[in-house]
Amino acid sequence: MIIDFHTHIFPESISKRVLEKLGKAAGVLPATNGATSGLAASMKEAGVTYSVNLPVMTSIEQVSSVNANLVSEKDTLLADGILTFGGMHPDYENYKDELHHLANAGIKGIKLHPAYQRVDLNDIRMKRIIACASELGLITLIHAGIDIGLYDHNYSSVAQILTVIKEVQPEKFVLAHMGNWACWDEVESDLAGAPVFLDTAFSIGPLDAYPDVPAGPYSRVVLEDKAFLRIARKHGTKRILFATDSPWQPQKRYVERFAGIGLTEEEQKQILGENAEKLLGLKK
Repeated sequence: MIIDFHTHIFPESISKRVLEKLGKAAGVLPATNGATSGLAASMKEAGVTYSVNLPVMTSIEQVSSVNANLVSEKDTLLADGILTFGGMHPDYENYKDELHHLANAGIKGIKLHPAYQRVDLNDIRMKRIIACASELGLITLIHAGIDIGLYDHNYSSVAQILTVIKEVQPEKFVLAHMGNWACWDEVESDLAGAPVFLDTAFSIGPLDAYPDVPAGPYSRVVLEDKAFLRIARKHGTKRILFATDSPWQPQKRYVERFAGIGLTEEEQKQILGENAEKLLGLKK
């Protein structure tokens, strides 16, 4: 079983427009149409059994409506192998009620994106959401590190992550992009081995350039295979989750890359599916 722990889908009516805007900002060409149909086709091609959809709430107005839509579509998405998380914004006042609603609806976790939400991870608004989610048994997945399109400030640095781990002690805490995108030296020296999961989204190359868009300062940064292996093994391969960041990386190519990156057969099984299966409660 292969589980992609980090994907994004958008409503068919706006997916083309959203992908064009985000793709040009990041200088990265999307690999699907960004809609459910594109992800489902990609999964079939790559042999992916489940993909986790991660909504990003860029405003407080989106929280209740987007979450409500995802809850109502949960079973339909699951028929295509898509497990959807909910989302939360740090300024949403009724975050406790909303998190309870998501948990009661059978949603497995939430996504926070400090960079898009322009709030540091160690801000009290973020920490109280993570704490509440943890109490409810929800997984919290955060964008960790520099954002390829918003690189003025690292809103979720390794230092901030370590503070949250120490003060909040979340039980199901997932750091996207191998712990801190584009800051992997710090991950290897200071974060690897901490009681968190790391997902592999967008961390290994190559990256496909958006046509006629100049490369930004971080638009071609990826982990070399040897560095990936060092971090994964220092952290523990039982806490690494296969993830692509689809539509921003092709799932099929990512699966093929993992077959040749230097992992043992047992390590591949853990990362590609077993770890996520346990974390998501899919394994009976």
